[in-house]
Amino acid sequence: MSEKVCVIYTGGTIGMQKTPHGYAPAPGYLKTALDEISELGRLGMPSFDIVELTPLLDSSNISVPEWNKIAALIGELYDAYDGFVILHGTDTMAYTASALSFMLEGLDKPVILTGSQIPLCELRSDARDNLITSLIIAGDGVVREVALYFGGRLLRGNRATKISADGLVAFKSPNFPPLAEAGITIKYDRRLKAESREREPFAVRALSCVPIGVLKVFPGLQFGLFESVMTEKLSGIVLETFGTGNIPTSDGALLPIIKKAFASGGVVVVCSQCPQGSVSLGAYETSSALKEAGAVSGMDMTTEAAVAKLYYLFSKYDSVEKIKQLMECSLRGELNET
Repeated sequence: MSEKVCVIYTGGTIGMQKTPHGYAPAPGYLKTALDEISELGRLGMPSFDIVELTPLLDSSNISVPEWNKIAALIGELYDAYDGFVILHGTDTMAYTASALSFMLEGLDKPVILTGSQIPLCELRSDARDNLITSLIIAGDGVVREVALYFGGRLLRGNRATKISADGLVAFKSPNFPPLAEAGITIKYDRRLKAESREREPFAVRALSCVPIGVLKVFPGLQFGLFESVMTEKLSGIVLETFGTGNIPTSDGALLPIIKKAFASGGVVVVCSQCPQGSVSLGAYETSSALKEAGAVSGMDMTTEAAVAKLYYLFSKYDSVEKIKQLMECSLRGELNET
């Protein structure tokens, strides 16, 4: 195999070492740990280079500036490699995968995010398989998008969500089938091999630090307490509602807030608290009013994808109406329009 892959290490459990204060990333340690894995040099493995970001971060500390840094690095190295593997902590991996899926416009190479629940330095670790398989997938070139590999499954990056804090199958794609499953062989979804769509020229779209918020609806929530934040300080709001987009209407406070937020240049996106299924504004009386107030449907998007998409659209467009329109359109396969 003559393919060459770039491994970008951002930090995270996979390359951490034990310290008196718990696991922490250590500069330079990952390369030493990988040199001890003989399988990485065997026939069938792509060659790879390692690039470490500075500073290495626990993924809890990764946000817009780091997304921009990772995307810019891929842009700089895009022509030199056949694919990319990003080693990342699990806590915010789905957010980063979603963000990169939008930022890397016209992407025509594999960008695979992976990590581990147990560090490489431990005797029992899921890091070895996750890394080896991700490198092979990045070298294969079948998946030409941002994806997340973990626990034997390759998921579309903007469809993934973390489901377990301590299980080795830590991620799931509730509303979209895996792009590939790794058993004795790596079985790719047939649709990937048949895909030959035209792509726009590759470009990196940096994100602006737009104020985005997530509000989870719960019984008894007093929406009035959040009015000033929603209408004056936030450009984008992801509203996690019940079921297919239902909200409590007892105090009648939310709908005027949504109207005021829209008038102030904000966009309210309705997602569901249910991992599986889709928002359908208007299916019930309690959701019809949301649409009339100016909210848009997140359909079957994950919260991670909705947040990342808001960052992307606000960074690219000035028109709030345009952003509202595109939030309900599939740009990178992040939602099912039907």
